[in-house]
Amino acid sequence: MTILVTGAAGFIGSSVAKALLARGQKVLGIDNLNDYYDVSLKEARLAALTGLDGFSFRKLDISDREAVLALADEFPGITGIINLAAQAGVRHSLVDPYIYVTSNVMGQVVMLELARKLPALKHFVYASSSSVYGGNTELPFSVDDAVEKPNSLYAATKRADELIAHTYAHLYKIPVTGLRFFTVYGPWGRPDMAAFIFTRAILAGEPIQVFNHGEMWRDFTYIDDIVNGVVRVLDRPATGEPPCKLYNLGNHRSEKLTDFIGEIEKALGRKAQVQLEPIQAGDVPRTYADIDASTRDLGFAPTTPISAGIPKFIAWYREFYGV
Repeated sequence: MTILVTGAAGFIGSSVAKALLARGQKVLGIDNLNDYYDVSLKEARLAALTGLDGFSFRKLDISDREAVLALADEFPGITGIINLAAQAGVRHSLVDPYIYVTSNVMGQVVMLELARKLPALKHFVYASSSSVYGGNTELPFSVDDAVEKPNSLYAATKRADELIAHTYAHLYKIPVTGLRFFTVYGPWGRPDMAAFIFTRAILAGEPIQVFNHGEMWRDFTYIDDIVNGVVRVLDRPATGEPPCKLYNLGNHRSEKLTDFIGEIEKALGRKAQVQLEPIQAGDVPRTYADIDASTRDLGFAPTTPISAGIPKFIAWYREFYGV
């Protein structure tokens, strides 16, 4: 049994691949190693996987139809696909909208076309995002909520992924499950995310920007809890007519951003210089995951509060960057 993990050099992808390998599965990782952020960090994640028993890697872009579809002949025994590759970042979608459509929308179609060619495939799992809830104000966010008012192009592409997956499940009976991730953080995290940005600035003695004048809340979810959820989903192929499911993976806690910063200050032993700014275009003031369906169907039960997760991130950061 081989599981194909896209975005294998990414934050969540590399962590999921490691978990699958640890339980004895073969993993084929693919990633294009783009330069959206520090490529050396991606290479370091990949290096931690390379050489592990059962891991193989192909450098390619999921929107490259010819290269991706060729995998069906080379690896006909793929039983699961976890499509985590994507162009991430709400704010960057205001700068380069084209790459979001290419990677997130075309990439999803290409990966689902690959799924059609794999005779042994049992389940197609893909990353959506809490961003799809857009301007929704009713909390917590439920997978049963209407999500037709995205606040950013990134969110719109992730909602498109959900609709495309539903179509493939309907037309071709491919079991598909989408996962709406809520603000994932932890060791090996992305440099464009809050924990990384704040930690780097505080250590450098530089001010940090806190948007919406500090009135920001996020459902911060530790990486180990997310990985546990992804693996649980993989093992439970979607059923129904069509065989299509959606789940929230979040911590089920909406934390004020200033409290998150406080935990970083505590772990670093330093105070932040805070600059309060207006909310940015495309952003939302609050996220909060309703995980009732995830708990009921998957046994998903996050266990890591920010008071435990932030010190683990800081310890990794200090070791990795020699701070």
